[in-house]
Amino acid sequence: MEPKIETKSLSFYYGVKQALRNVTLAIKEHQITALIGPSGCGKSTFLRCLNRMNETIPKTRMEGEVLLDGKNIYSPGEDMVEVRKRVGMVFQQPNPFPKSIFGNVIFGPTMLGINHKARLEGIAERSLRAAALWDEVKDDWKKKSGVSLSGGQQQRLCIARVLAVNPEVILMDEPCSALDPLATLKIEELMQQLKMQYTIVVVTHNMQQAARVSDWTGFFLMGEMVEYGPTKVIFTNPQDRRTEDYITGRFG
Repeated sequence: MEPKIETKSLSFYYGVKQALRNVTLAIKEHQITALIGPSGCGKSTFLRCLNRMNETIPKTRMEGEVLLDGKNIYSPGEDMVEVRKRVGMVFQQPNPFPKSIFGNVIFGPTMLGINHKARLEGIAERSLRAAALWDEVKDDWKKKSGVSLSGGQQQRLCIARVLAVNPEVILMDEPCSALDPLATLKIEELMQQLKMQYTIVVVTHNMQQAARVSDWTGFFLMGEMVEYGPTKVIFTNPQDRRTEDYITGRFG
């Protein structure tokens, strides 16, 4: 089976500083891929390359290719808005807009030109159900502000906002780092449900989380992909000594 996303010799620079070094990686469809490694090793930079998010940062450049269903998303003529519609992003800190819950979820579809009320209501309800939030907010979802929700609810609202534009891939940059254990568990359970329909790539500092939720794990160190493989193999029988040292807590 062809990978959903594939990077080929991907390198990235912030000015003269090289943050990624020739990363080649194939991400499988309907699987959860975890990216682990110490702070500053390039995980989040790599994640943002997958939907052209780094293009907003001045004095940066990228080398190599990022293929989505076999097509390079950085090719001339590729529409950045379309790429980000297909490859959505959930950030570390929940970032709901100061709008109603309903207003938050329909933001993307409205920007894409959908303005039929009944259709927007259907999209919003479907997205909130898919994000396991509907039952908690359905009584006042059109009045209650998204910023008034708890941290875990806010993160699920942000996931619903991504789902509302029908992505194919969901990128998650440490989505649970600001959440308590119970809210984290809900997000992890949600990820398992979402992978039935979506391809998920998650950056995490939590080794236990990576082991629990992911099917594949990639270990980054100093901008390089040191090792990539099935999560069970990475955590029980890593092939590189540096991977073993990181997982067992010898550094990082």
